[in-house]
Amino acid sequence: MSGAVLERRRGGSVSDAGVRVRRGWVGAALTAACLVFGGCSRAPTPEPSPAPPCPEADAGTPVDKVLVAFLGKARAAHHSADLLEDRKDLEGAIKLLDGLLSAQRIPERAEAQEVVADTRARLADLKSELGRFDEAAREIDAGMALVKGTTYYRGHLLEMRGLVHERHAKRLRDQGDLGAAKAAEEAALEAFEASMRVQQQVIDQALPDAGER
Repeated sequence: MSGAVLERRRGGSVSDAGVRVRRGWVGAALTAACLVFGGCSRAPTPEPSPAPPCPEADAGTPVDKVLVAFLGKARAAHHSADLLEDRKDLEGAIKLLDGLLSAQRIPERAEAQEVVADTRARLADLKSELGRFDEAAREIDAGMALVKGTTYYRGHLLEMRGLVHERHAKRLRDQGDLGAAKAAEEAALEAFEASMRVQQQVIDQALPDAGER
């Protein structure tokens, strides 16, 4: 389950051509979190610290157990959405993922919030495929509010914003609204460029000496 695996196809509509999120999506946030948490099978051993890492830990709440359970639930939800997509049931996949995000007591940990943001990126992909562009845009905005700073997840959401605009531009062009289509295309280009800038910053931060070679 490699999140945000990309594919290019020749010909066809925007939903079949260009860059899109491939099925088998259980996102990068889940993959990364599962690696950190030992494949989601056990909680990590915390480093000793002079103060409790969070109020929940101070209160004796099993934070890591809750987080791991949420990650497992999210992973199963994304696998189920994959199957529904394979059946061309995009509405069913949307309903399932919406249910994951509307569940009560999602852990307020960075790993969980990244999974939520990644899920919103997938919902934007699905909803834009169905022409629900305003809803897709709101998913992107909600995801962006969860991932601040320079991270892969923010860059991915910007990429999805570009894809939503790209699909909308094609719909508008097919409807003969060339002016609005051009504006949507410009918005797509701007979003893709912003995504590339963020991802380059992520690379530069991870490889600070890369420019010296």
